[in-house]
Amino acid sequence: MEANLRDAYASKAMRGSPRDYFQLLKPRVMSLVVFTGFTGLIISQSWANIHMNPLLAAVAVFCIAIGAGAAGALNMAIEGETDALMRRTRMRPVAAGRVTKSDAYAFGGVLAFLSVALMWLAFPDGLAAGLLALTIAYYVVFYTLILKRRTPQNIVIGGAAGAFPPVIGWAAATGHAPIEAWILFAIIFLWTPPHSWALALYTTEDYANAGIPMMPVAKGAKSTRLQILLYSLVMAPVACLPIAFHMGGLVYAVVSILGGAFFIYLAVRVFLSRAGDHPEGGEASLY
Repeated sequence: MEANLRDAYASKAMRGSPRDYFQLLKPRVMSLVVFTGFTGLIISQSWANIHMNPLLAAVAVFCIAIGAGAAGALNMAIEGETDALMRRTRMRPVAAGRVTKSDAYAFGGVLAFLSVALMWLAFPDGLAAGLLALTIAYYVVFYTLILKRRTPQNIVIGGAAGAFPPVIGWAAATGHAPIEAWILFAIIFLWTPPHSWALALYTTEDYANAGIPMMPVAKGAKSTRLQILLYSLVMAPVACLPIAFHMGGLVYAVVSILGGAFFIYLAVRVFLSRAGDHPEGGEASLY
């Protein structure tokens, strides 16, 4: 019986479509990574008063995108069984059996190598390629394999992987990674926990079933709501730092101040709500 099930699984997995392999790249995450990497690339040129070759700029953004996709594919390969236990992720290609783990590993590994190699060839000083390789390794090894199942701070520490793209873009454009690039890193780094925990408040049961100690599982909804508020109170002023470092003009100043204030307002609403609580008779609501 087990042999028949394995054969059926393998047969089903072999039918993986191009759409399945595209889904392995985590395209929604990739789009955010492309946006932040491109932002670092553009701001750095204005800040350093340089003009990057458009073709090289396109190559840099492409490498960042493919590197992010590679990390996503390797993450899905590693977490196929775990993803299958969660409603939010059980239809992912590996979890659903449409792509084998070995194929996902191979797909992600090849993309990771190609993205770093191409970045190195395009920018021989090695800084951008090194940061890209570090980002992929950080997400796949440090976050997925080490942190995710060991600490409720997984998304805090592991969130650094998602904050590297603007630094990579900056390094590709200028060959350096000054404090201004790390300010962009800090904004994304501080945004990641409240964003992720707000979503986790409504998928607590999934994480518990999968044995993942996300903050609502380990510390409870009330503590999580407080930490969302605290991180938001820190993140909002940090998001205004580009104004002081002449990285943004009047438009950025208005957007960052108003956007930060609105983010805090939403965090306060979450804090005062029963989000993540599960009173008898139904799910909690923000309203």
